[in-house]
This record gives sequence, C-alpha cells and structure tokens, in this order.
Amino acid sequence: MTRKIIPLIMCGGAGTRLWPASREVRPKQFLPLFGARSTFQDTLARVSDPALFERPIVITNAAYRFMVLEQLAEIGIEADVLLEPARRDSGPAIAAGAVFARSRDEEAVVLALAADHVVRDTASFIAACREGLAAAEQGRIVTFGIKPERAATEYGYINPGETVAGAVRAVAKFVEKPDQAKAAEYLKAGYLWNSGNFMFRAAVLLDEYGKLDPDSVQAVTDAVARAGRDLGFVTLEPQAFGAAKAISIDYAVMEKTARAAVVPVSCGWSDVGSWHAVWELSDKDAQGNAARGAGVFEDSRNCNVVTDKALVALEGVDDLVVVATQDAVLVSRQKDANGLKRLVAKLKTVAPQVTEDHLKVHRPWGSYQSVDNGERHQVKRIIVKPGQRLSLQKHYHRSEHWIVVRGAARVTVNEDVKTVHENQSIYIPIGAVHRLENPGKILLELIEVQTGSYLGEDDIIRIEDDYRRS
Repeated sequence: MTRKIIPLIMCGGAGTRLWPASREVRPKQFLPLFGARSTFQDTLARVSDPALFERPIVITNAAYRFMVLEQLAEIGIEADVLLEPARRDSGPAIAAGAVFARSRDEEAVVLALAADHVVRDTASFIAACREGLAAAEQGRIVTFGIKPERAATEYGYINPGETVAGAVRAVAKFVEKPDQAKAAEYLKAGYLWNSGNFMFRAAVLLDEYGKLDPDSVQAVTDAVARAGRDLGFVTLEPQAFGAAKAISIDYAVMEKTARAAVVPVSCGWSDVGSWHAVWELSDKDAQGNAARGAGVFEDSRNCNVVTDKALVALEGVDDLVVVATQDAVLVSRQKDANGLKRLVAKLKTVAPQVTEDHLKVHRPWGSYQSVDNGERHQVKRIIVKPGQRLSLQKHYHRSEHWIVVRGAARVTVNEDVKTVHENQSIYIPIGAVHRLENPGKILLELIEVQTGSYLGEDDIIRIEDDYRRS
C-alpha cells in the first residue's frame, strides 16, 4: 500500500510585490487573483484527493488565523492550523510542520507547498508528486524543478545530476538568481527553475536539519511539544520558537544536504511574484491587454488593469500596469518588479497605512469599511456574518449611531437588549457598554456614524470577546 502524503501549506508571508492589492494584513495568498478562489484555496484543493493526501497542515500566524479558517470553510476543507508566534522564515516553519506531522505519524511523508503559487496543470503536478513519493520514502528530500519556459532572472536554478529513480534526479547544484546571460546558459544546459516546494519524510528532514543546526531543531521541537490549543488553533510556544534561527529552508538544509533530489515537472507553475506575472497568467484581448474589473483600452497594447471598483481607461500607452483600489492607485511599467519594491519601501516611510491595510478591514466576525471621515466624525459600513458577534466593548471618546440597511441586529446597550430591523436605528452613548450581533440567517449590514474627539481603533475597550482579543 502506497503511503499517503501530508500537505503542509505555508501561508504566513506578507509580501508586497502585488501592492496595492496585496498588503500586510491581507497578502496575495488570500486574494482571488484569477477567479473566485484565492491561491491559498487553489493550493489546498490541488492536494485534496483522499486517495493520495491526508488531512493538511497549515502554518500561518495569528494575524491571518481567521482568514485561514474562513477560506478553509468556503471550500469545505478541514486542516490542522499551526500559528507561528513570530516570522522565522521557511526553515523553522517547515521544521515545525514536520515535527507536528511526525506526531500524527512517525513515518509521515510531508509535501511542503507555498500558498501563493499557481499551477495551471494539476494533473502533471499530481503525477510529479507520485514520482517524488517513492524517492522521498527512500530518504530523499525532493524538490520540484520546473522545466524553464524562458531564460528567467527572477528564479533560482537547479542543476540536475544523476538519476535516482524514475524521473527523479539527484541535485548536482543549486544556483542563485542569475543575470540574463547566465540564465540563457542555464537554459541551454538543462537546468530547472527552483520552485521552492518540497517533499520528504518528516524524520529525514529533521535529521538533516538537526545535523546542520541542532539548536534550531530543538527549539522548534520544544515549541511544538509545548504548544497550546486556542479556538481550535495549535499555538506554538513563543519563547522556544523564537530561539530558532530565522533562515530559509534552502540555506538551512537544501544547499548543504547530500540527500537533495529533484523531480522535473512542467505544470504551468508561477510564483506570481509580480504584476507582470499576473498579466502573463491572465486572459488577454487581441492587443495583449488584460483586465480584472472595469478596464477599457484604446490604441494600447500589453497592458494590465486590475481595479476594485473605478473604471480604468487607457489610451495610447503600451506595457503598463494600472492597479486601482479604493484608497491607492499604482501606475507602473510591466517588467520593473524591483521598481515596485523600491516604491513600497518609500511608501512605508511616507504613507505606511496604505502598505499595511485596506479601507475594507476583515475581522473574524465580518468586515468594516470607512466610507467618510472628518475631524470629529467617521462613517463606516459594517458587515456581520450570520451567527457572529462583535466584542462586548465601550469607548471613552466617541458615540455611535447604527442604521440597519440589511438583516436584523441584536444590540446590547448597558443592561438593555433589543432587536433592530432594516431601516431602524439605535444610538450608543459615549462610555456605554455595548455589543452588536447577527442572530439571523443572512448577512447583517449597517451604517455606523461615529462622532467624538478621537475616532481611532485603539479607543476600543474590550470587556468580553469570542475571539479572545480582550
């Protein structure tokens, strides 16, 4: 009987290479860039066949934990969710997943996948997993080498060596991202792109990692052994996990181990590392223009428009990216990914809010979005999911007026509890202890008008909270 594989999905990163759509609190792996589902959801769906895969493990952080649960529920998949107390790069994250997998099965084979990659040919990817499984069971740490489509400079490369078994080859050498001339040489020599996804027996990975950095492996092992359980999450012990060295799995293990092997695969893979990559993966018109949202093109070629709401019209331009969200607009050249990196670094110093959060802020109970604000007022649109409620709270500096526009709200104000229906409103005085909940079967939508001398989110005094944020 062939052993099943435990998927380990890594989704704790907060890259800004797709700013302004991707931001610190809602990064690209949770965005629906190519359809109704996010890349995180597509990654999970890709490894959901129970004939080959076990219950997945997801490793993320506290900031994303409720997004993870929400997106798991949307596609009907259950998982063990591990929370990193601090970002330590992929080395400790994968080690923690391996330790946890081994606690489920001493002989566990783990497939570690980035949550923000795209695979257009699932069948070829699954075939590569089956090919790599035999080598992994024999003690190899297998990576997936993508057959290059061009001389790319944005990826690391793998020089495949002797045959190990079937299509699996030993890794002769890992090489860093090359310049254009060197990339062309690698293409001719049969090198592969390094996808950054791996398969291994948990015990083998931890043994190799432990030979190279025993202190970090011990720290991660202790963090899992002392982990707590909170609202269904596995919370790694902070002090132990923090003692692990922050390092990528490539530097920690793959470039040093003699057990590295590679499965060559052509599966329509992309790490979606730039808006140019999004354009490459998108449907285009006859002039090479792609649009997600309302985009109109005239005498323009090879442009990419992504817009939340506003109509974007381009005339007489070529090779542009225009990304319009409700609080920021990016206009960039198609291929200058490094330029965007420099721009976001500058924005973090002059306008940090637009790199951290969207106007629409997601919460475990739903979301809120700022509609208008002034010196002493702010208007928000609040959505509460069925059966959910906000914390019991109070404010020192503002009063609130709630107008229900859809659904029904159960509202607590001090000792009073009442139901507020569509087109009805209720007033929350300064200092009143209050709570909002949705007892119904449909989304609750309301408009909140805040007035007062200070309207910041840190003027929320939580007294009781279902999500343990108080």
